Amino acid sequence: MKTLYLVLALSGVAASIQYMYCVVRASTSLVHSQITHWTLVVAGIPTEHSEPKHGRTYSSEEERLFRLKVFEDNLAFVTEHNSMANSTYSLALNAFADLTHHEFKISRLGLAAAATDMVRSSPRAPSLIESPSIAGQLPSSIDWREKGAVTNVKDQGSCGACWSFSATGAIEGINKIVTGSPLSLSEQELVDCDRSYNSGCGGGLMDYAFQWVIKNKGIDTEDDYPYQGGERTCNKDKLRKHVVTIDGYTDVPSNSEKHLLQAVASQPVSVGICGSERAFQLYSKGIFSGPCSTSLDHAVLIVGYGSENGVDYWIVKNSWGTRWGMNGYMHMLRNSGSPQGVCGINMLASYPTKTSPNPPPSPSPGPTRCDLLTYCQEGETCCCTRRILGICFSWKCCELDSAVCCKDHRYCCPHDYPICDTERKQCLKSTGNFTSVKSLDKSSSLVKFGGWNPLLGDWNL
Repeated sequence: MKTLYLVLALSGVAASIQYMYCVVRASTSLVHSQITHWTLVVAGIPTEHSEPKHGRTYSSEEERLFRLKVFEDNLAFVTEHNSMANSTYSLALNAFADLTHHEFKISRLGLAAAATDMVRSSPRAPSLIESPSIAGQLPSSIDWREKGAVTNVKDQGSCGACWSFSATGAIEGINKIVTGSPLSLSEQELVDCDRSYNSGCGGGLMDYAFQWVIKNKGIDTEDDYPYQGGERTCNKDKLRKHVVTIDGYTDVPSNSEKHLLQAVASQPVSVGICGSERAFQLYSKGIFSGPCSTSLDHAVLIVGYGSENGVDYWIVKNSWGTRWGMNGYMHMLRNSGSPQGVCGINMLASYPTKTSPNPPPSPSPGPTRCDLLTYCQEGETCCCTRRILGICFSWKCCELDSAVCCKDHRYCCPHDYPICDTERKQCLKSTGNFTSVKSLDKSSSLVKFGGWNPLLGDWNL
């Protein structure tokens, strides 16, 4: 089916009768101008005079009309909220303005359902003990971004892996504070490999992530094990790269804002919150004060605190990209008068501890030997191209790490798309699953020869 871009008339071009019928409500001109701005600036959807920035497309005319209706409904919600004189924050038509609230919730949250039960149970780890001498000397404000302890805002995509972003953010923070080295760490490693208690895109808890990093003796960098926006097979080679380590982790006592304040004064802190409210979806700026419940379903990172016009707030880093909130950040009300805090932010907080230096960089691995005479370079996979009586007489190198060698001896597939469909020239995630495929291309061809192959050619084997 031909993909249709959401193409809206530019300013000065009269809207068609059909378009007017789809969006007619109180102020058609307002809807028109808001959609045009969102199309060009926020979502990056192309018009006839522009190119797409983020590739937002719709699969059919019916889908396009449905998204228009959703957008109009969200616009009405934003307009109504922003007309409230006493609100401490504003909403806007952000990158999620064409999603229903239900669609948003199922794609962008991901704190494990056990989070609220964990709060009710006994302490999960050694708890922070308030020091009266320290408590009275805490700074009136702190922003760990200014100290280089916070990496760039990331985007979890349509994968419920918020817990991994919160956990890596906290580890990134303490690593910078202790070692002075700013490193962005791999959420994908946690999503793929931390499967004892956490569930990848199905949700997880930061404490379990900290436990996993300790048990694994470290975690790899984002550059080496980049985020894919979904679950993949755990890369065992990357698993052994212990770039950053932690020694332990500490749980902040539940429902104690003074303990949480003390913790954030020392380093960025992972917290669970309720992020499923519609106002959260469309938040733009200001100090978010609810309404929201204390049913924890999302994980974020507190990177500081401050005050504005006498109103105290937390500085919260989210994992929904820079097109949400204040370039990916939110200010949440602090000292709300509720023990749980706004959206339960005081209920489930923890942070990693670190005093030990990171291990020295591992030496670069040498070539992988296929046999006594044939080798492939780092990041490549040995594939046999000619086998006689169970003995391989010819090797070639697949330019993919930990790849699956196809039986046609011509192609290979990524380890997370392990089924070779050479007839269709596709790699499948599972047998018959044509919804998750990658095309066989040059990187999948067995084109690099090891040392034995020219000799085999001379022998005409």
